[in-house]
Amino acid sequence: MAGQFAETDGGDMVGKVGRVTGTISPGKTGEVVISIRGGTEAFLAHAVDSDQTIQQNARVVVVEYYPPRTVYVAPA
Repeated sequence: MAGQFAETDGGDMVGKVGRVTGTISPGKTGEVVISIRGGTEAFLAHAVDSDQTIQQNARVVVVEYYPPRTVYVAPA
């Protein structure tokens, strides 16, 4: 994974904290909700550690962002 990220209207995505709304597990895409641009938005999510499972409702931090709607996250 390259360290590429882009800015959104609300600032950098990298470093933002979100909440898992769809469990992230090895080989499966999950979902996280992140507060940006004065609201919350859902993003497709993968764990930075590809062997890790991150359960629903866990807090995560965005490590990488791939526009338009994909993030790689780690537990916060």
